[in-house]
Amino acid sequence: MRGRGGRGGSLRIGELAERSGVSARSLRYYEQQGLLCADRDANGYRCYGPDAPETVGRIRELLATGLGTESIRDLLPCSQGGPGLVLCDFSGGVVERQMAQLDAEIAELARKREALAVYAHRMRQRRDQDRALAAMALRSR
Repeated sequence: MRGRGGRGGSLRIGELAERSGVSARSLRYYEQQGLLCADRDANGYRCYGPDAPETVGRIRELLATGLGTESIRDLLPCSQGGPGLVLCDFSGGVVERQMAQLDAEIAELARKREALAVYAHRMRQRRDQDRALAAMALRSR
């Protein structure tokens, strides 16, 4: 994850952004959150190691699961050397907790959707009643 000091084998932020398809702004944010490490060259430019594109890809994968940057920071050491995470009690626990959180959010969204569907049904009934009353009033003239 560390950059390589000088230019030998390292990438500057623009190069990493191009290779990874992630904006330089996002890369700086990842660095600020402790997800990505960079060394500085003599001119003060960020230098990322050759494994940085893979690390950025992993960060993006984990962000897409809904994990926060704090959890990702803790999980990144479990993701080195290939796809996926190395299963251990820690990584398994983080993933299980995230799935439980998502299950709870899905249940809450389903509850809210049902409540909204009931409300929409009542609104349609009210609209239909109002139309029927208006039609009767027009006929009685």
